[in-house]
Amino acid sequence: MKLRLVAPAKVNWTLEVLGRRDDGYHEVRSVLQTLALHDAIALSPADYLEVRYVGATAGPLAAMEEDLAHRAAEALRQEAGKPELAALIELEKAVPAAAGLGGGSSDAAAVLRGLNRLWGLDFDAERLRRIGGKLGSDVSFFLTGGTAEAGGRGDEVAPLADVPPLAITVAVPHDRLQQKTAQMYRRLRPEHFTSGEHTRRLVEKLAAGGAISDDDVFNTFEAVLFEAMPLAAVLRDECRNDGACPHLAGSGPAFFFLSPLEAKTERRLRRAGVTLIETTTAGAQESTAWEEQ
Repeated sequence: MKLRLVAPAKVNWTLEVLGRRDDGYHEVRSVLQTLALHDAIALSPADYLEVRYVGATAGPLAAMEEDLAHRAAEALRQEAGKPELAALIELEKAVPAAAGLGGGSSDAAAVLRGLNRLWGLDFDAERLRRIGGKLGSDVSFFLTGGTAEAGGRGDEVAPLADVPPLAITVAVPHDRLQQKTAQMYRRLRPEHFTSGEHTRRLVEKLAAGGAISDDDVFNTFEAVLFEAMPLAAVLRDECRNDGACPHLAGSGPAFFFLSPLEAKTERRLRRAGVTLIETTTAGAQESTAWEEQ
């Protein structure tokens, strides 16, 4: 048996940091959204556990996400108490690594879902969430996908109704950092913390049938973008000067746009070495799709 799964990218409609927790993590409130842009993962029986790239060029940033997929498999078989379990994990990358789009966490979630089936473990959703939460804050979200509200350190996830399909343009600068999320959090100061009101308002709006607009999008990390990633901050401001409305994706440096870009903005970004990706939002069912061969 061979399983094929998608591992979608995500954006945060809201990403608020409320403050530092006693355990050293930060308390967050967020509304997250999966995208049609995705990595492809194939799982098949093997004599040992291996992650292999397919149709992609390995590199330091992508290797971190390969490692997270491997850690997910290791965590699952440790939870099962069966170290002999094995599989070949073929990973075809399409989601840019270390860009704020959640590619590594999404790969880990897809591996957990797929190997749970391939290995016949039959772990329920809550057990998978507990395993995923130890791997990374966004893994729990990617286990269900679609539109969701997150709290705690990002691992407490409440699914919301899928938003109507929206076209999204993702802009990914070539210059990216390792350990970028940790660097962004270290730069936050008390004046950057919020109450969660942006998230509450959006959740209420969506529950009432409202549509996402640029005014709904909020990201705490934009307050420290110049300190952490000055080039990304300059590109953001130049886009704003063109009349565009860029929004930081997660902890960056990627941005996303809800409205089509004018030609002058596209030219500006491409000259700066930015990759532009046209995609759409993706619902929960699409984001957790799999097929058996």
